[in-house]
Amino acid sequence: MSSADPPGLDTARLRAYLDEHVPGLVAGPLAAEVVAGGRSNLTYLVRDPHSRWVVRRPPLGHVLPTAHDMAREYRVISALGPTAVPVPKTILLCQDPDVLGGPFYVMEHVPGTPYRSETQLAELGPARTRAIAEALVDTLVELHAVDPGSVGLADFGRPRGFLERQLRRWKKQLDASRSRDLPGIERLHERLAAALPVSAEATIVHGDYRLDNVLVQAAASPDQAAADGATTERAGAKPAKSEVEIMAVLDWEMSTLGDPLTDLALLIAYAERERIDTGVLPKVSSAPGYPGTDEVIDRYARVSGRDVSALAWYVGFAFFKMAVILEGIYYRFSQGQTVGAGFERIGAAVVPIVRLGNQTLNNL
Repeated sequence: MSSADPPGLDTARLRAYLDEHVPGLVAGPLAAEVVAGGRSNLTYLVRDPHSRWVVRRPPLGHVLPTAHDMAREYRVISALGPTAVPVPKTILLCQDPDVLGGPFYVMEHVPGTPYRSETQLAELGPARTRAIAEALVDTLVELHAVDPGSVGLADFGRPRGFLERQLRRWKKQLDASRSRDLPGIERLHERLAAALPVSAEATIVHGDYRLDNVLVQAAASPDQAAADGATTERAGAKPAKSEVEIMAVLDWEMSTLGDPLTDLALLIAYAERERIDTGVLPKVSSAPGYPGTDEVIDRYARVSGRDVSALAWYVGFAFFKMAVILEGIYYRFSQGQTVGAGFERIGAAVVPIVRLGNQTLNNL
């Protein structure tokens, strides 16, 4: 392994494997770098002098294969390739851990930007920001419209009892990472358990659908960008589709078959969570032009034709999951088991998020 290689990816071994299994793909020496983002799996940008690809593998030191299933990610992205859902083209799956120290897959590199902050969106202007948010919702509708059986994913999950299992799973996660009193979280869990809705027909769900998990192309001429910045939401201000487009949906490690409203609810909860100012959680929905929660819900309902009358439960559940995830990060940080910028402030966001969850359930 070269000293220039990032941890977890030996470019010489990868090149040898690609030359054997996809002859002619690589034309020259490989270089690689880690790409920031993603829930837990490692993502690398790999290039030769002419082309670029993306490699995904489990975290270093990983010992639980079912928690970071490369074959599962590869399968869902490959299955969605022929559909209207924008995904990268898959190239190769390797389940032999001897090559890179763990299973991995290779897919095409897709150009685009993962927008993670209101500052990034503000630079585009309100019209493009609105168009991006609307495209995000429309792409989610496209995903939920895919018939799992028609793309070979009929057995991709267990839809029966999906919400009950999800609630039980996240409560177990909470119990495993609690080290302090969290006012309201037991009440939130009890209220969710007592009001489980009846799921609609199962669809493919992404599991962590949000703006920074998609790549966006938002081209604009300087004159048009300036015009967008000088106008608000007037008729005709929306840019052409070719100027704002979702190029690829990424990070499918949480995907399964289940209730589609869990994806919509998480998208809503991410936006509502931004009301909590911790200085560490990302913000995008406060950017000028980003549609409000009611507008996002109305657009999804109108374009998809789905009944969203029970959405308050799903949003409350999304807040519960967020609280559990952040408490887990805080717990590991407090135990010296993880490090990260701003982790010392994450704990302060947990109780306010629990409060948002209970407030949401008041609308049931």
